[in-house]
Amino acid sequence: MAGGITTPELVAAVSNAGGLGSLGAALLSPLAIIEQAEHIRRLTDQPFAISLFVQARPIIDYEALESAKLLLQPLLLELGVDSLPTPTRWCEDFEAQLDALIVARPAVASFTFDVLHGVQIQRLHDAGIVVIGTATNLAEAVVWQAMGADAICLQGIEAGGHRGTFIGSQHASNLSTLELLQQCVAQITLPLIVAGGIMDGNDIARMMAAGAQAVQMGTAFLTVSESGISPAYKQRLLATVSDTTRQTRAISGRLARGLNNKFMELMAPVEAQVPAYPIQNALTSSIRAHAGKSNNTELMSLWAGQGVARARDMSAGALMTALVAEWQSTR
Repeated sequence: MAGGITTPELVAAVSNAGGLGSLGAALLSPLAIIEQAEHIRRLTDQPFAISLFVQARPIIDYEALESAKLLLQPLLLELGVDSLPTPTRWCEDFEAQLDALIVARPAVASFTFDVLHGVQIQRLHDAGIVVIGTATNLAEAVVWQAMGADAICLQGIEAGGHRGTFIGSQHASNLSTLELLQQCVAQITLPLIVAGGIMDGNDIARMMAAGAQAVQMGTAFLTVSESGISPAYKQRLLATVSDTTRQTRAISGRLARGLNNKFMELMAPVEAQVPAYPIQNALTSSIRAHAGKSNNTELMSLWAGQGVARARDMSAGALMTALVAEWQSTR
């Protein structure tokens, strides 16, 4: 939920309601991470989390980059734009972000896209920060456990947004949330958090009964009043009456799930050819920004999970109250 969706108001509202609000900070500068953590603390005295993408700076092949730009021509024609600017920045410096996170000292830090080194985990522990790693398959869960994480978030195929896969093919890590949980319960001794397709209290109860210690919910909170998504994006989500999501790597260069739109359809023939994240993500950023200014949801990234048809239009606090009531009614 990076990119401004998890506003400090949303994070604080979830924490104030008894959950663990999480700031999706992967696209934030180190200074912004510290500033937003301070903002959250002005709104709540409860624990919260900060989430980052574990990634190295990419090596840019500028000849290949020009070829990658040509693949985007159908989108430029749709927008009526002649050319695509070459990004001056490809991604944030992860090491600098990690330094900032440690300065900010949230109660919890969660990570996806790769695994931390033992020294990095020790730095977080020395700062009193609980470490959660993301796994999309059993092998990744085993590695996070061996490296010293405190808990593991299991990301099922239903989950919206980017796949966290770092061992094996992203396409091969395709177990459902429940299947992945069942596979890991017998092998992993750490607390297991599950993510993907969890939209209401009944879903929570089902996962807890299967062995999860907690659930992580993203799509359910996209449409709350404190969310930072655009009105056009929110309208598309709330108008969805069935699962119209699919996975694509065309938008960012990493497999991700969102509402199907013209962006995905136009790029489908060349999806396998686009450069890996974060290069493709940076290349398409101006296209998505242009589409956002004109409320053209057909050329935006509309990340959402398979449960999106059950999204609700209410405040984060009201949603938390509803989730707890629904969960308790099943017990």
